[in-house]
Amino acid sequence: MLTIIMETRDNEAELAQTLSVLVAGAVEGLVSDVIILDHGSKDGSVRVADAAGCRFCVDWDLGEIVRSARGEWLMLLEPGARPIGRWVDELVEYVSLHKGPARFSPSRMHRRPLLHRLARRVKPLEAGFLVRKGDALAVARGKMQLSEVANVRSVRKLATELVPAWVAVDNRQDA
Repeated sequence: MLTIIMETRDNEAELAQTLSVLVAGAVEGLVSDVIILDHGSKDGSVRVADAAGCRFCVDWDLGEIVRSARGEWLMLLEPGARPIGRWVDELVEYVSLHKGPARFSPSRMHRRPLLHRLARRVKPLEAGFLVRKGDALAVARGKMQLSEVANVRSVRKLATELVPAWVAVDNRQDA
């Protein structure tokens, strides 16, 4: 079983996009719970999380959140990020056979221009992060950001692609 954890701050639309994709994992029995860590949202993020059956935390300690997660694996995502393809099947296989952390492959359909990729550092959660609960517990504490847990250099790369969160933000700005 897998617990999804996301941080949000006024990401109502992006949160809805990600949660709609995660339903497939819940139906298949892979996703046991979703936890949203809020940083003072003033939009409808709490309503979106509540409608999807997520736990919405406004005052939280990351160590306590990780301890309370129902899944033995955690998937850390940015609101707006969406795994595509046969992600449920691959994650079921991965968590049953592997012990170390993993990231999704970047979506080939949604890539920033080459110069943009070369000029900026990739954020730790841009490709998501899959980690065993025990490994996350070893580092998680206080008001620590999820990106700090995901700041690990040696990880496996999953075949499943992830549409990055910035695509959802760019699409919202174009509308």
